[in-house]
Amino acid sequence: MKETKQFQTESKELLNLMINSIYTNKEIFLRELISNASDAIDKYKYQALTSKGEIPSLEYKIDIILDEKARTITISDNGIGMTKEELETNLGTIAKSGSKDFMSKVKNAKNKKDIDIIGQFGVGFYSAFMVAKKVEVSTKAYGQDAYMFSSDGESTYTIESIEKPETGTSIKIYLKPNSDEEDYDKYTRTYTIENLVKKYSDYIRYPIKMDVKKSVQDKDKDGNPIEGKYHDEVENKTLNSMIPIWKKNKKEVKDEELNEFYKSKFSDYEDPLISLFLNIEGNINYSSIIYIPSHLPYNLYSDTYEKGLQLYAKGVFIKDKCPELVPDYLKFIKGLVDSDSFSLNISREMLQTSPVLKKISENIEKKVVEKLKDIKTNDSEKYEKFWKTYGEFIKFGIYSTYGMKKDLLQDLLIFHSYLNEDKYVSLKEYVDKLDKKAKNIYYASGENLDSIKLLPQLEKYKKQGIDVLLLDQKIDEFAIMMLQEYDGKKLVNISSVEAEELSDEEKQKLEDVTATYRRFLDNVKEELKDKVDDVVFSNNLVDSPLCIVTKDGMSLEMEKTLNEQPGMEEEAKATKVLQINPDHDLFKALSTLNDNDDLTKEYASLLYDEAMLLEGHEIKDKQAFVKKLNALLIKTTK
Repeated sequence: MKETKQFQTESKELLNLMINSIYTNKEIFLRELISNASDAIDKYKYQALTSKGEIPSLEYKIDIILDEKARTITISDNGIGMTKEELETNLGTIAKSGSKDFMSKVKNAKNKKDIDIIGQFGVGFYSAFMVAKKVEVSTKAYGQDAYMFSSDGESTYTIESIEKPETGTSIKIYLKPNSDEEDYDKYTRTYTIENLVKKYSDYIRYPIKMDVKKSVQDKDKDGNPIEGKYHDEVENKTLNSMIPIWKKNKKEVKDEELNEFYKSKFSDYEDPLISLFLNIEGNINYSSIIYIPSHLPYNLYSDTYEKGLQLYAKGVFIKDKCPELVPDYLKFIKGLVDSDSFSLNISREMLQTSPVLKKISENIEKKVVEKLKDIKTNDSEKYEKFWKTYGEFIKFGIYSTYGMKKDLLQDLLIFHSYLNEDKYVSLKEYVDKLDKKAKNIYYASGENLDSIKLLPQLEKYKKQGIDVLLLDQKIDEFAIMMLQEYDGKKLVNISSVEAEELSDEEKQKLEDVTATYRRFLDNVKEELKDKVDDVVFSNNLVDSPLCIVTKDGMSLEMEKTLNEQPGMEEEAKATKVLQINPDHDLFKALSTLNDNDDLTKEYASLLYDEAMLLEGHEIKDKQAFVKKLNALLIKTTK
């Protein structure tokens, strides 16, 4: 006898929401129904294993049957099946299975796996109505009568008793008519279904089978192929691979297999630079494969780039990019994560914010950093290739987190240095070569390595044989600023006031020359009051006549970088100090002007512009510089 029942108003509203709002693309209905079938087999399998032989084990499988003429697609399983009451509970009362009752089960369940199986079924089933004008569900629980649920997804559904010899569930979808926006006929084509299964359900643990026609060449009586003659044969084909590469024993997976999987999965033409194979067991279980491409993703710096790892739950594809699994500074990594521990919301489309996800993300981050440290120690050539491609992202990781990740990342940093031009130097290698009494790690920054090597401030360190790290990327100083120190050694910019270390004898010498030429310094400072904050003598210089140093943390290079950023409301200004070498011939010549205020002031701007040129910076007013230089040349040659 067929019973016709009304969906409750609440049920109809939720059904409409699910069909038209929750799911972002129609094709995932197949993923949902296959996942439900897999869950049903899981549950039957568990009952068979624990029934002490009362419930027989089966050759578990999921079948897909296509009928192009009738425009139907059927997904069948030999899983647990449903009783009449379960049909009404799980399918007939969508609000109950999809919201109120589901949330109650989440709160009260002792076993989370049961939540996933019960909750996903009633909800995921209704995604079928995105493509269906009518759905029939034929089902039989082991040892129970068989029933069929039927509905057009509008106002009513029917349940009737049927004949069905085998345990399990069969869902038959009658496709909607084609429209200008959607070709529903494609879901009756074998290649469409093959592609969808491969995309979403390739790693379901049970075989997904479908009859596929193939053209076979005819043969003569001797078994030789007959040219031009073919006939169709039907092959019951398994569409999914079932055992994903990330579920295999790590020792069984060769590098070549990992590389081929990467190129196929992520559409790259090159092998990855680094592969990381993870099977983590403990409080949280997950499997993962992480790749670092050998080149930057082509759109990494564009607004359209999406970071994230592919997400699977129980081998079921959930999401192509899960950004919560990847910190911003590792946005270039590719890969996937598969776990039974993920908590998903009603549609599987979005992950709930959960501590489980955070812990997996933190563990992946830690494992990636450990892998990079291992490569840095054991394969310097590969690590240098990584660094040249992705080094700025590691620095960004230190800077963007305001130094919170410095302990994690600082040993990944490598730099060029004055004494090691041909190879990179880590902070540890730098410190290991320092005199035990040394307090500082010195660095210099600039537009490029060549310009840094010309800095006047570098002369003293060259003379004393002290190594200096050379920072040639814009982000370098910002990362160093967040580090502040390493292994108890302070990181000091040689172009800062803080770099000056003087003996008592040197201090006395500077005090004497400053007292003698105070009028000269004051005149220069007065003339440059809009450009520098102080003018002093310095013992830091050897061959150069002068230089610009800064204090209070902002260097000239940092000032330039900040002012190049769009949207700067106020111009960044470093606190500049013009340092003059009192032993240089230039000052010895200028010292004769100590009592000539006007001429000293004329020279002041030239001194500043010369210092800026030596620092590798542009002169803002080149015309004024040339005009003053020519005027002084004319004056001194008359």
